This record gives sequence, structure tokens and C-alpha cells, in this order.
Amino acid sequence: MSLPEKIVLASGNPGKVREIRRILAEFGVEIVPQTDLGVGDAEETGSSFVENALIKAKHASLLTGLPAIADDSGLVVDALDGRPGVYSARYSGAAATDDSNIDKLLSELRGVPDDERTAAFHCCAVYVSTDGSTSLVAEGRWHGMILTQRRGTGGFGYDPVFFDPECGRTAAELGPELKNARSHRGKALTALAGMLREHYA
Repeated sequence: MSLPEKIVLASGNPGKVREIRRILAEFGVEIVPQTDLGVGDAEETGSSFVENALIKAKHASLLTGLPAIADDSGLVVDALDGRPGVYSARYSGAAATDDSNIDKLLSELRGVPDDERTAAFHCCAVYVSTDGSTSLVAEGRWHGMILTQRRGTGGFGYDPVFFDPECGRTAAELGPELKNARSHRGKALTALAGMLREHYA
């Protein structure tokens, strides 16, 4: 059994497309963003990253007739009982921006001491076959701390306030290669690539 020649990615995010193409390059598979095939976003109604990733993958697969890869990720902050979690992208409301989400996060953490500002980015990456007979689920985590103010101009989302103690920098201060090696998404996709290799060996 060999890996399909074409897989739809349940996203149109150019950064995500590049990252997944790089990690899956060894397979010689064509990765097509769903936006290129006229597929819009699925409604993320799941209560976990795994549920949302599967919803997105199945939605893309159903509408394109192709196997699909999807991921769902977010920031889990210990002092906030795991918030923003699956609501990370829309934490500050329906019209949320990266800046408004960070502002809300820093406001909710005001007064929380440094040693209690622990957090982790979580990512779940999934692959589903066209007939639904195969679902592969991989997860990755990136542990760090939430700073009291922004640092760095790279990245997106919560990157400017997410500090990686091992690197001594925020996610927004890391170059693309180091970020991919450290990040939750990079870890989840690399794990998913390993599962695909094993499944279709």
C-alpha cells in the first residue's frame, strides 16, 4: 500500500503549507491547500484540539475526494485553567486580532508572578484517508512562559509573549528553522510523518 499522490491540506495558510511540504518532502506527495480547490473553513465545534483537527480534515476530504491533513493548535496557560485553549484564535471575541488576543491574555495574567506564568503551545496533526478507514493522530507540545510584555517581531499569534527558557528568546525572536524545530506544530507534523512512513511502508 503506497501513500496517495495528492493530499489536501485543510488550510490556506501559506506558512503552514510551506512547513507541511518541507516535512513531507521525502514522500514525493503533492500537498494542495484546500483554498486552491475552492474549499472554505469547517466550523470548529470540537471541545479539544484532536476533535477540531479531525473535523477540519474530514470536511476537506469530503469536499475534494482526497485524503486530508489538518492540524489544530492553541495556547494552554496553567494559571488560567488551560485557557485560551481551543479558543486561542478567537480569545478576545469574534473580531479578534493577534494584538487583541495578547492584550486580553496579559490583562488576565496581571499580577501573576513569573514562576506561575507557565504555558504550552499544543498542536494536534491528523491524516484521514478518503474512505475514512485510516485516521492517524499525532500531537506536539512546546513548553514555555508568558512574559508581561511583547518581545520580537517575527511569528504570529501569541509568539511575542511566549518565552522559550531553553532558547532564552520568545517565539517571535526565533528564526524559521529553529522555530520549526522547537515548535508544537513542527513536532506534531514530524510525528505524523513518522506514522505515515510506518503505515504506508
